[in-house]
Amino acid sequence: MLSIHHLYLGLAILAEVVATTALARTEGFTRLGPTALSLGLYGIAFYLLALTLRVMPTGVVYAVWSGMGIVFIAAIAWIFHGEKLDLPAVLGLGLILAGVVIVNVFSNTVGH
Repeated sequence: MLSIHHLYLGLAILAEVVATTALARTEGFTRLGPTALSLGLYGIAFYLLALTLRVMPTGVVYAVWSGMGIVFIAAIAWIFHGEKLDLPAVLGLGLILAGVVIVNVFSNTVGH
């Protein structure tokens, strides 16, 4: 069963992904808009992550947060920015995604 803390984790992932996407547009923090967006969303992501860590184990939360962030950022870069992904990259991303699914579906550590 999903809890409010799972929602916090999902929103933390979303905030981190948008922040990282904006980070690529800051041009070394010289552009105010993308810089403010990136820093603000990173702050929100860490706040939501901290709320999640109240009840879920740090290792599991960080694995899910970072793993999903990696997969989503790679997908955004591929779809919207034309960055190429070769077969080893796609396979590696698939393994990361599989790991996140295994932890969430089969591990008792997550607190289902």
